Amino acid sequence: MANEYTNDINIKNTISLRDILAELPSYVKVVFRGIENKASSRTRLGYAIDIKTFYNFLCSECPQFRGRKPIDITLDDISRLEAEDIEEYLEYLKYYEKNGKIYTNGEQAIKRKLSALRVFYAYLYKNNRISSNPAEKVDMPKIHGKTITRLDINEIADFLDAVEYGDHLTEHQQAYHAKTKVRDLAILTLMLGTGIRVSECVGIDLNDVDFNNGRVKVTRKGGYESYVYFGDEVTAALTDYFEERKHIEPVSGHENALFLSSQRKRMSVRSVEMLVKKYSEGVIPMKHITPHKLRSTYGTELYRETGDIYLVADVLGHSDVNTTRKHYADMDEDRRRSVRNRVQLREKRDN
Repeated sequence: MANEYTNDINIKNTISLRDILAELPSYVKVVFRGIENKASSRTRLGYAIDIKTFYNFLCSECPQFRGRKPIDITLDDISRLEAEDIEEYLEYLKYYEKNGKIYTNGEQAIKRKLSALRVFYAYLYKNNRISSNPAEKVDMPKIHGKTITRLDINEIADFLDAVEYGDHLTEHQQAYHAKTKVRDLAILTLMLGTGIRVSECVGIDLNDVDFNNGRVKVTRKGGYESYVYFGDEVTAALTDYFEERKHIEPVSGHENALFLSSQRKRMSVRSVEMLVKKYSEGVIPMKHITPHKLRSTYGTELYRETGDIYLVADVLGHSDVNTTRKHYADMDEDRRRSVRNRVQLREKRDN
């Protein structure tokens, strides 16, 4: 059963989804009801935002729809679109202007928006609402690999030292550091020591932590719950924070939250992102460190220690091991390179 935090997020996502669908034709709502049990509220909201962007493109850029509103576009209109129209949309996404603001989309964003269109068209086609599926004919954009940023061993130590002792913080930051350092160290040690996502971290409740078995229950992407195990360093950091947490009176409605903000409310994803930025900028200025980089750091170290990509995928909560393999392919290359002289073809002779 989803915890309080997850339920709150689902409600907010559902409200936002309804607001978007109110601006789109009724058959779009049918599609989203149809995929409700197959996608999380976050995924459905993302799809809705992307579908709305597509309809806005049709109304602003396509001559046959110009002057109309998204809600006026019929199923017949959608069924008459061809693959070429969708390809034009993908080209448009790279750079466009709306209400005086410039928007750009990289390869990943364009791929995501095409994925949303494919889900949309596939549902309509499968349920005999349209006679053809042009989105299926459009190739997914090729994603060019990027170097994965991670913390090196010495950088992990410097980062956690900054959290614990306030190294490299500004005077203004130092003034608040003593009040939050125990909490901050618990959060960031937990993330570095388990590889959990920032959304999973802020969603943890007090009773989700099981010190007897060295594990914490988190709600993964997709809404399912899973136990993640932690070691002695995480235990020590969490124990110190639990002692401090006993003396904090949370705001009503946030009593179950493990990590509390200065306002005594559940920490937000944005708050943790700002924590990571604050502590990393002074000690690792050459790298742009985010919560996801902490996750990548843990995955890297776990793979180095075990060499088991399936274990890493399971611990990180990846539904597809290929996602994990893609992120750690460079380490496979290192492993292959390291054994290049292990196989000896001929016995060496003494001259």
